[in-house]
Amino acid sequence: MNVYCQLVRPERPYAIMTASPPNNGRLPVTPEVLTEARAMIAAARHAALGSLSPEDGWPVVTRIGIAPFEQGRVAALVSGLTAHTPALLNDERCALMIGETGKGDPLAHPRLMLKCEARAVRRDDAAFAAVRAACLTAQPKSALYADLPDFIGIVFTPLSVSFNAGFGRAYAFEGALLDGGSEAGAGNP
Repeated sequence: MNVYCQLVRPERPYAIMTASPPNNGRLPVTPEVLTEARAMIAAARHAALGSLSPEDGWPVVTRIGIAPFEQGRVAALVSGLTAHTPALLNDERCALMIGETGKGDPLAHPRLMLKCEARAVRRDDAAFAAVRAACLTAQPKSALYADLPDFIGIVFTPLSVSFNAGFGRAYAFEGALLDGGSEAGAGNP
């Protein structure tokens, strides 16, 4: 068996080991698949967020309210009192899982897993107004806490996407394809 090693970020010496090359068994990515993935993000109002605890390095998973943001990114307002905010401020690597379940097997329903870099947008940052506006549009009730002093904005930039669109429909593609401007090269990366 061949083992493939991919260096994810040269400035951080860690690698992903897989037993087969990326996209093994996954379907080709088409403009229709990208449209479906974008629509899931546009409709989503919450996501599971995986981040790394600064205290011990172990994963932390929480649920956050989200909003679609410009250029295929996702925005959120987060409290400094939660486990995920210090984790994201310490290490920008994270993942979002987006998808709703319904009747029957939860694994039969579409879901997106976005590997992201998180950028903190503090209240004094010029971009905070846009993050706040996107979150209030998507989550009107977030007006109750959006202006509390411990809340900041986070913008999640997808680096890669794993899209399970239902049984037998698995895709993988670069996060940049979510912005809608790069469909010509929509094949598997």
